[in-house]
Amino acid sequence: MKHFLKGMIASGLLLSTLTAVNVNAHDHLPDVPNGAEAVSFMGQPIAENYSQSERMLALYEKAKADYEANPDDVMAHIWYGRRTAYLGRYRAAIDVFTKAIEKFPDDERLYRHRGHRYISIRDLDRSLADYQMAAMLMAYKDNAIEPDGLPNAQNIPLSTTQGNIWYHYGLAHYLKQEWEPAFRAFSNGRKINNNDDNLVSVTHWRYMILRRQGKQEEANAVLDVIRPDMTIIENQSYYDLCKLYAGMIGVEDLGEINAEDPSNASIAYGLANWYYYNGDKTKAKSLLMDIMKGSSKMSFGYIAAEADLAKADWSE
Repeated sequence: MKHFLKGMIASGLLLSTLTAVNVNAHDHLPDVPNGAEAVSFMGQPIAENYSQSERMLALYEKAKADYEANPDDVMAHIWYGRRTAYLGRYRAAIDVFTKAIEKFPDDERLYRHRGHRYISIRDLDRSLADYQMAAMLMAYKDNAIEPDGLPNAQNIPLSTTQGNIWYHYGLAHYLKQEWEPAFRAFSNGRKINNNDDNLVSVTHWRYMILRRQGKQEEANAVLDVIRPDMTIIENQSYYDLCKLYAGMIGVEDLGEINAEDPSNASIAYGLANWYYYNGDKTKAKSLLMDIMKGSSKMSFGYIAAEADLAKADWSE
């Protein structure tokens, strides 16, 4: 496969094919009401604005200026698109990445970031198409650390381009309740990133997928990697949930969870799932509804709660 891709790229066949496919498939975004960025899985318009702080606006303006000054630098395109998205302008960010793909159709990073923003606007089919393309393109390339747009407290980037491609590929399938391909994607990511933060995040999703399929023994088996002394920088919520799944702590040890607080959306969603597949659908649905009252409609916890409320079976 790697030699096949290299041959196609060397001959120019892959470049021309990818350009044609993406111009045709991605030049028109789904229509939304005026002022909306997306339409929810339940048919409601979503208008989302992230931080408009002076710092975020200054970073956006710098990225835009770099992009305009360096039109042949793919990283200038990537950062312009990322900074646009951080301001809540997801459709505009998708447009930036689409134009970049026309210039650099064999760069998997562009599909990685555009696919993420398709998830933000609930366009899962286009997201999956992007991640399929990204996975194909990265097959012959070395992995690399992905710079953080919003650095953690220790300013240590923890994820890689290929790890993020598999993670978001898995998430897009998960949101469609396509459990088997979601599990495969997260499992591929599990093989790439081995630091504790990435280990707990991928284990969390793999466990939930298996439990949603009724595979409790297999779900318990994926928890073998969870230890009580892991070093966590970013993903404390996922770590706490994994310890809950593994029986290291109880629900009461999670403390008071305000599901309406965007910072709690991930742990509230995991706990809602815990109640769901342990037979308490009333508590599960109540937590999901509380998440939906929160202000950040683009967090993964919020989007997953929305998808479950639209698709899951809530009959007792």
